[in-house]
Amino acid sequence: MRLSLIYARSLNRCIGKDGQIPWHLPDEFGHFKKTTLGKPIIMGRKTYEDHKSALPGRRNIVISRQPNYEVVDGIELADSLESAIAMAYETSDEIFVIGGVHFFVESMPLADCIYETVVQADIDGEAKLPEFDLDGWETTLLGEHGVDERHAYAYKMYRHQRQRV
Repeated sequence: MRLSLIYARSLNRCIGKDGQIPWHLPDEFGHFKKTTLGKPIIMGRKTYEDHKSALPGRRNIVISRQPNYEVVDGIELADSLESAIAMAYETSDEIFVIGGVHFFVESMPLADCIYETVVQADIDGEAKLPEFDLDGWETTLLGEHGVDERHAYAYKMYRHQRQRV
């Protein structure tokens, strides 16, 4: 079983502004889609409310403490990260936590792998990740993308793999 985190952040660690992703990077979203396709994804209620739809080709699990929280078809509800992980492992040996900040922080001690995109700019926003201690992790640069007509920001994509002893 493998728990992976996947996120994009700015240089100043911003991942969200006003409940939205504060950039539009189509090729980076393609990386997210390719990496998570066919795998369960776990997200908090606020992350779900960013798009209010099931991401196709993945088992979508939303964490909410509200037992009667209304979601669209294709979304399953869990009341905690632990129950979401247990649900996800029923159908896959790798699952992804896709947000938000609280669930990245809570799942970090359990994570085996982190797929991190670093947008090469400081971006204003209230949702910011703390700096994770990646001592004991092996980091691989997966790719880089420059600014072009479809991408206002350059970015680098990394995979951090926990080295188990």
